[in-house]
Amino acid sequence: MGWRPQDQGLQQICYLLSEFQKPGTNQAQILSQLEQCKNFPDFNNYLATIFAQGSTLPDEVRQSAGLLLKNNLRDQFVSASDEYKTFIKSCILPAMGDKKRMLRQTAGTTIAVIVTQGGLSSWPQLLQAMQRCLESSDPDALDGTMDALYKVVEEAPMQLDIEVTGMQGTPNSLLIPRLLHLFQAPLPKVQVQAVSIVNLLAGGMPEPLANSLDEYLQGLFSLATNQQAEMRKAVCTGIVQMVHLQPDCLAPQLPAIIEYMLQSTQDADEGVALEACEFWSACCEVAADASTLRPVLPKLIPVLLGNMVYKEDDEEVLEAQAGEAEPDGAEDRDQELKPFIQRGGGHGEEDEEDGGEEVSRWNLRKCSAAGLDVLSTVFGDEILPIVVPIVQQRLQEQDWKARESGILALGAISEGCASGLLHYLADMVAALLPLLADTRPLVRSITCWALSRYSRWIVDNGRDPQSQGQRQMEAVIQGFLGRVLDHNKRVQEAACSALASLEEAIGQDAHPGLLLPYLRPILETLGRACSSYGRRNLRMLYDALSTLADMVGRPLAQPDCIQLFMPPLLQRWQTTDDTDRELLPLLEVFTTIAQALGQAFQPYAESIFERCLRLAATQLAAKQGGATTSAASKPADQPEQQREFIIGALDLISGMAEGLGPSIENLIERAHLRDLLLQCCQDASADVRQSAFALVGDLSKVCPGHLLPCTRQLVTLAVANLQPQNITQENMSACNNACWSLGELAMKITTEQLQPYAATIVEHLVPILAAPTGAMPRSILENSAITLGRVAWICPDVLAPHLGSFTGVWCASLRNIRDDVEKEHAFLGLCAMLRINPQGALPAFVGICEAVTSWRHIRDEGLLNEMIQIMQLYKQHLTAGGMWQQALNSLPRAVRDKLTTLCHL
Repeated sequence: MGWRPQDQGLQQICYLLSEFQKPGTNQAQILSQLEQCKNFPDFNNYLATIFAQGSTLPDEVRQSAGLLLKNNLRDQFVSASDEYKTFIKSCILPAMGDKKRMLRQTAGTTIAVIVTQGGLSSWPQLLQAMQRCLESSDPDALDGTMDALYKVVEEAPMQLDIEVTGMQGTPNSLLIPRLLHLFQAPLPKVQVQAVSIVNLLAGGMPEPLANSLDEYLQGLFSLATNQQAEMRKAVCTGIVQMVHLQPDCLAPQLPAIIEYMLQSTQDADEGVALEACEFWSACCEVAADASTLRPVLPKLIPVLLGNMVYKEDDEEVLEAQAGEAEPDGAEDRDQELKPFIQRGGGHGEEDEEDGGEEVSRWNLRKCSAAGLDVLSTVFGDEILPIVVPIVQQRLQEQDWKARESGILALGAISEGCASGLLHYLADMVAALLPLLADTRPLVRSITCWALSRYSRWIVDNGRDPQSQGQRQMEAVIQGFLGRVLDHNKRVQEAACSALASLEEAIGQDAHPGLLLPYLRPILETLGRACSSYGRRNLRMLYDALSTLADMVGRPLAQPDCIQLFMPPLLQRWQTTDDTDRELLPLLEVFTTIAQALGQAFQPYAESIFERCLRLAATQLAAKQGGATTSAASKPADQPEQQREFIIGALDLISGMAEGLGPSIENLIERAHLRDLLLQCCQDASADVRQSAFALVGDLSKVCPGHLLPCTRQLVTLAVANLQPQNITQENMSACNNACWSLGELAMKITTEQLQPYAATIVEHLVPILAAPTGAMPRSILENSAITLGRVAWICPDVLAPHLGSFTGVWCASLRNIRDDVEKEHAFLGLCAMLRINPQGALPAFVGICEAVTSWRHIRDEGLLNEMIQIMQLYKQHLTAGGMWQQALNSLPRAVRDKLTTLCHL
């Protein structure tokens, strides 16, 4: 006898689900009661019964039961008993072919969750049922199976490559042939589903599909002119994916495919046109020779430019028009708010794309602009004779949508066609400046964006005082500032982003002084905007202020400057609740400001530090399941939010440590920061550990005495992150910061204090340095080499006897580090140990010489003298043994010549 539901339990749950559907009921109260039901081990069995077998119940009640079951199984399926798992599976499987499509779809979603949590290999009945249904003529069973299969492939594609007990071959080998056959199914919807599923599978290119690639492509081509828009869209998706995955397979048909995609990019159905438009970027990015596109450029570029024109009923147009009617300072609607993405920060990592941009809605207009952008980078100035006449005509038209698309095109070609536009940029910028005051908000916003795309040129051209370029740069800055105070939210957003881009360009070109004449007007404008902006655009404003602080630094600390931006920021800080996610970008902007202001941040330090400490402690306790709430601070609702608040608070304390320096010790010695820091350094989240170890490193620089009582725990926690099994891509930032913090701590404590831990640290660093080429990212290799050198500099006597076991791999990493003070520390450690045990490192003589000659310029005279003396020491030792010339001859010629000159050999 298996599990059977009790009538009373079924009635109670059905009653709650029914009440939930009724208008005017207290849904929160009902949800709370349903949540309490989760404590009963068989609650999900009841939900499965109601969903799959409740044929007399309203469809909405059955669907609610199914959706609640699906949500519960994400957390509870793995821990459920085998009996309950079997029961739930037996209920859900028949529902895959339910007569009601909404119930079939809910069954498919639930099946995907079960496969994700429990694996497909433990559910052979599902695969058998899918095989039967794919052969069935029952349209409901076929539709439900295809829907469920699509979701399984989407959620757990690897499960289809694992053999299922009792069946010959993998699920992919059994299903793919049937799916390819269904490309020609009599039911149009089934055809679309089959193509969509195989398109998804192609992303991982399982072997059964790779073996049937010709059949897949022929199937796509045969459906290319299908009457269904959804089918043509799926065909375009498949072709674009194959451009990325198997471009060589498309080569024979590429001219025909290009013509097809050109026509499809003009399809009346925007979904089809959007999928086809992706082809042009893919073709440029993947193809080794994009010249196959050259003949079609005169036809393609006008099509892309045509797609870049707003339609009258475009959602963005309607939103912008609605924004014009709103009063200044109107609060944002919920749908306008976008998720905040933390920047995060690591030490010693390679520069990468930030990726912190908020993702806007992707559409044909933006895809066409992106395609034009990529084409311009591939073909460069070659496309200007096609683009420029169209743009010139667009800018003269009365229709604002045409003018806007011309400005968009100018921005899109800014990088690829920069050289060809060079002689016209001054006139182009002059033509764009008046459009910042256009009556149409979308024209004003796109003009901000287009001008920002030429920020590097504007800055470079504006370096000479009193020049035309300097006056134009001033006009651009003033234009952006005017739009920062625009009454339209979309324009505000674009202006803040453009201002940040211009500030960043000034910093990248190492001309921060160019901003100083405009510092007060910029701060005054940002301060006024901070007092009036809605929540959404405050984030963009904070970004502009953070970028300004990064670029300008200490001049921001002038008292009259501080008064322009700190009062409105503090007002936001004081009125934003501890659990409000709008506190996160505030934490970030204060981090940058604290670093820039230095000691001038002192008047605000105590209250901000105390709030950070309280915030981190509260959220950490909640995250670990032991939260206590108070009137002052409450934990956030979700673990992800708890993590973000902890990171933001730790990062801000790090920023204060960097800005205030040793004076932060007055705050830290009165707080319980050590215990909190140790908890965060062993948190399950790599992001929390990353920020915690960054704070350890920053505190080591300015007040190492505060960390001395917990040195043993910190070293233990740091080296735990350097275990080979823990050095993964997911953990890399935490590993880097753990390694870096050990080096910073080593530099600030005495030899006696470091000695007990020196050998342990090095024992964990050497395996990283000795890993096979390519096995470790460059960032962790560099951090490990630097930290090893710093520890060696402080404790050479402890490590020198073991020098021979790691000198070669250590020097191999040292020679790849750029010249800076951290490299100096590492080489000082190398020299200190070589003085003690030169003989032990002799087998790595070539590596030592290559490392020494990796320097381009040695600023530290003491280090240069040390290296000269070490090499002279080796010359004397090897000459005495008649081995010097042989040792020199073993070096590459370039290394030998440079070493001879550098060290006077």
